[in-house]
Amino acid sequence: METSEIYQKLTGVFHDVFDDDSIEVRPDLTADDVDEWDSVSHIRLVLTAEEAFHVKFSAAEIARLKNVGEFVDLIQSKT
Repeated sequence: METSEIYQKLTGVFHDVFDDDSIEVRPDLTADDVDEWDSVSHIRLVLTAEEAFHVKFSAAEIARLKNVGEFVDLIQSKT
């Protein structure tokens, strides 16, 4: 799957999970940039992304992520 396709689909995931269509999903985006991004929404984000991309992530993989760019790389490695 192309990186641009992942960002497009991931943008929909973010808009759905955070109920905020103004979120711009970009490589350097972190939880600090989204007010509603807490531990509960983080879990929802990961589960929704797993469903959207038909992949599974380990807790260790998720724990290592520093930003959305790394999340996209992880998704790409599994698709």
